Amino acid sequence: MKSVVIDYYTDILCVWAYFAQIKLDELKKEFGEKIHLNYRFVTLFGNNEVRIAQGWEKGKGGYAGYSEYVRGLVRHFPHADIHPQVWMVNSPASSMPVHLTLKAVQLLQEKDQLPVTRYGERDSFEELVWQLRLGFFSKAQNIADRQVLHNHLAGLDIPVDGVEQEINSGRAYAALSLDMDEHRTRMIEGSPTWVMNEGRQRLYGNVGYRAIAANVQELLERKVDLPDWC
Repeated sequence: MKSVVIDYYTDILCVWAYFAQIKLDELKKEFGEKIHLNYRFVTLFGNNEVRIAQGWEKGKGGYAGYSEYVRGLVRHFPHADIHPQVWMVNSPASSMPVHLTLKAVQLLQEKDQLPVTRYGERDSFEELVWQLRLGFFSKAQNIADRQVLHNHLAGLDIPVDGVEQEINSGRAYAALSLDMDEHRTRMIEGSPTWVMNEGRQRLYGNVGYRAIAANVQELLERKVDLPDWC
């Protein structure tokens, strides 16, 4: 069966990626095994003291101002829940610890060491990504805290010791480094970014579901792996 490979770049702390989860779920529901998603992580929120506390649009209130901005967006996305104190309590210093943990889980997935439980359209790894986003945006958890991360892993029966081993061995760091290299060499603009057709088709930011699905459908219908004249 022909399938479309999608490289999906996000930062775990990106509110636009949080809002986009409904599109991701719908894409998997509509196309199933006709798509293959590669989850990549771009560290846009690598230093939140600089990005938000000091850098949020110069004089717009740091964490409190950014919280107000994020909470204001939710009126456009009624399917999502935002905690009233998001970015004001338990704010992660960086998204990197979360990304590192997720790369370690991906390495276990490659070794078939994750539970085979399905969560609707999601596998264990995908459900972990969602629960971490939900934990931060809806429950105001500091998901960069190691114990919080371990609680999420244990809640999905993902082996904590196995994850820590992938981190301690350096393998998870190496995998995250590859994502960071791709971020630079492919000039990924932000989160979320959908990359298809070996980089020739790219959708970035708050793109409508129909636009994403149309790109996938066009690639599925293409008879040869060459761009259409139109």
